[in-house]
Amino acid sequence: MIAMNTVKLDARDIKILAALSREGRMSKAALAQKVNLSATPCWERLNRLEKAGVISGYGAKIELKRIASHVSVFVMAELENHRAETFQTFERAVARHDEITSCWAIGGGYDYLLQVITRDIDTYQRLIDTLLESGTGLARYFSYIVTKPVKASPMPPFDILLPTLAEKD
Repeated sequence: MIAMNTVKLDARDIKILAALSREGRMSKAALAQKVNLSATPCWERLNRLEKAGVISGYGAKIELKRIASHVSVFVMAELENHRAETFQTFERAVARHDEITSCWAIGGGYDYLLQVITRDIDTYQRLIDTLLESGTGLARYFSYIVTKPVKASPMPPFDILLPTLAEKD
C-alpha cells in the first residue's frame, strides 16, 4: 500500500481510478467487472475514495468544436510584485472569469500559466485588457494561440506515478 495524503491506495483502488478516468460514465456493475470485483466491495471502495476526496467529481468530455467556434489560448502571466496580497488579488480576479478554464501558479520565470477559451481573439483581448486595467497585479503576459490539439488526457499516468501498485494484482 502507498499512503497519499493519508489515503491508502492499493492496486485495486488504482484500477478503479484508472477506469473512471478513462471512461467516467459507467454503471457500478460495469466498474466492478472492469476491476474484477463483485459489486458490493467495488461500491464500498468507490464510496471510500469519494469520501476521502480522491474522487472530486464526475464530468463529460465535450467536443467544443462540434458546438461553437472558439479559440484556445495559453497565457504566461507575470505579476507586478511577489507580495502575498498581489497573488491573492490576481487569483480572485482569475476565479471571476469563466473563460479562464485553468490556472496554475508556477515556478520559474513566470508566475502563472492560464488556459483561456473564448469565442475569438477579440474576446480574448478584452479579457486581458480587463485584467490589466482592473488592478489585478498583472504586469506582463505572453499569449500562445493553440493551432491544433495534439494530446489531451484527463487520465493521470497511474502506471508511471505508482509503478509498484501497477505491478501488483
